[in-house]
Formats: sequence, structure tokens, C-alpha cells
Amino acid sequence: MHESPLNVPKAAWRQNEELDIFADAVGQFFEKECVPHVQSWRKAGVVPRDIWKKAGEMGLLGASVPEEYGGAGGDFRHEAIIIEQQQWKGVDGFGITLHNAIIAPYITAYGTEEQKRRWLPKICSGELVTAIAMTEPGAGSDLQNIKTTAKKDGNGYVINGSKTFISNGQTANLILVCAKTDPTKGAKGISIVCVETDEVEGEGGFRRGRNLDKVGQHAADTSELFFDDVKVPASALLGEEAGQGFIQLMQKLPQERHIIGLQGIGMIERAIRETVAYVKSRKAFGGTIWDFQNTQFKLAEAKTEATVAKVFMDHCTELLLQDKLDAATASMSKYWVSDLQCKIIDECLQLHGGFGYMDEYPIAQMYADARVQRIYGGANEVMKMLIARTL
Repeated sequence: MHESPLNVPKAAWRQNEELDIFADAVGQFFEKECVPHVQSWRKAGVVPRDIWKKAGEMGLLGASVPEEYGGAGGDFRHEAIIIEQQQWKGVDGFGITLHNAIIAPYITAYGTEEQKRRWLPKICSGELVTAIAMTEPGAGSDLQNIKTTAKKDGNGYVINGSKTFISNGQTANLILVCAKTDPTKGAKGISIVCVETDEVEGEGGFRRGRNLDKVGQHAADTSELFFDDVKVPASALLGEEAGQGFIQLMQKLPQERHIIGLQGIGMIERAIRETVAYVKSRKAFGGTIWDFQNTQFKLAEAKTEATVAKVFMDHCTELLLQDKLDAATASMSKYWVSDLQCKIIDECLQLHGGFGYMDEYPIAQMYADARVQRIYGGANEVMKMLIARTL
């Protein structure tokens, strides 16, 4: 059984039979094709390419890409369901949502017709796995301060710089690189340049650094990337003109941040479900752990807070579908739910006792995997700054 332990009525956006059928198919895909391999993926530090191809065949890649470009022609509802099912089944580390709901929309929204026809069908088939390279060793949430440059050279660009903490970094063969095409213009000089790694040439060229060793999210390949005089054609610039990168990023960040909130609530639901099952079966002092009032109170608190979060997540999804989710509300989704996720999972781990600290227990893996949610996509402190500006 993989239902939610919460009793939140179905939000308006979910009330659709086609979505129920889709949720069922997605859940089965994760259950059959991914769950048996999650531990080996964690050990390997990467999800193999063949699973990307399988997800493509199942129609899970490019779920919200228009059909004319090889996608499933869905919308953000489908992406929200993929996120939920992935968290409920515990398939952490497979970068499908980054690929689908963060990167594909950049190309759908800002790409030229030629770019859409060139990249989107391969994104949907899994032939191209994507990454977005924003963060640098010296610039995290402060995007205006990036040092990577893409300088005009003949009828193309030459990229120099390095990026770090790049999700899908070992696997991706289409990387959206945030670079300064005009370093004199600050934010207005930033562009997104799309690098097809199989085709880049240059002196030192393109290099992937090591697969970084992280606290959690062990199946996710997260890497350093190096660009030394990497030459790309003019057609690699996302969109029609240079200098649009910062605006493109800012328009898409609310969706990215709300996605982190959705991942958070999905993992919270799984943590509560796993913990209830554990405490009801674990014997102690002539009864079970569940028999203690403290256990019941802790889980009652967790269920209440999770219910509040779930209702707010559904509200934000509703706003996003209407194109009304503003930066501040998306920041609330991201910061508040990721904070709550870490808090509830910590309480759930405590209720597992010593077993909670053992890595083979799902709760221990969730504890380690959850922590980065408060950091990536913009640190929670940055979220609070954005919210404060609206007061």
C-alpha cells in the first residue's frame, strides 16, 4: 500500500480520471523498474542510462512537453504526480523531475523553433539527458555574480569557467550553461548557452569533474563541470538574443522552488507511513512502541503539520497551473515545507530508535536525503529575503 497517510480531500486540480490512471501507471513504473535497483544505484552513485530510455518509452519524460515535439502533451499536474509517486516509492536520486519540469520548460518556453525540434524529441525519448549549470564554486544563490563567460567568436561562442553541484552532471549530454555573454552588463549580460557534450570541441574542451560525495541523495550524480575554450555554434544560445538568461531564470524559478516543496511533502507522507507501520509492529515493555502516548502525540503532530503543508502545496499547484504563482509564494512553498520535512523526518527517525540510524532503514536514508532540500534551488535564507520584500 502506497497511499498517503493523510486524509486531505482531493484538490480541484487532481479531480480527473485520466490523472488517476496516469498516477497508477507512474507508480507501477517506479515500483517495477526502479525500486528493486535503488540500493545498487545508491552504491554506484548514478542512475544508469537505460532507465532514462525506459522512462522515455513509458511516456514519463517530457510529460508536459507539447505532442508536436514528441512529448506527452500534459501539463504541470502530470509533473506533480510524477514527483509524488517518486517520493512515495522512495526512488530518490533519479533526476527525472529536473529533466522534465525544470529544464524542458526552458526549451519549450524560450527555445527557437529549430531548437525545440532539435532537442525536445530527444529529451522525451531519453536520448538526451539534461542538466542546468548555474552554481559555481564562488557563486551559489547569488546568480548575478557568476564568472563563467561565453564570448562571441566568429559565428559562435567560446565558453570558459567551471560549475559545481550540478545534478545529472555525470550523465547529462545536453547542459544548459548560465554564462556571461557580456560581463560589463551585470544581470543583463547573462545568457543560457546549451552545450551538447557529444559535439563540443575546443582546446582543453569540456571535462566532467568527479561525482561528488554527498551526505545523502547517493543515487544522484552531482558533479563539477569544467569548460576550457569550449566552442559552440551561435545556435547554442537559448532563444533569439543574448542577455536574456537572467530573466529566463527568474521566470522559471517559482516552478523550480515549488517543485522542492512538492518533493518535501511527498517524502513527509512516506516517512509518516513507514513510521506508523514500524511503531505498530515493534515490541517493547510488554506492548508496542505505538502504545506509548508520546508516540501517538508525536505522530499526531506530524500528521497535523503535514496536512497543513499538503493543503498549501495543493493551493500553490493550483496557482502555478493558472500562471499565478509568484516568487514570494513559491519561496514559502520551498522554505517552509523543506524545513518541516527535516523536522518531521527527524522525529520519525527518533521513533525508530537505534534502527532509525541504520542506513538500510528507509527513514535513515530519508533523513540524509532531506537535508539538501533546504539548500538547493536557493537557500532557505534567500527565500526569506524574497518573502520579506513583499511586506
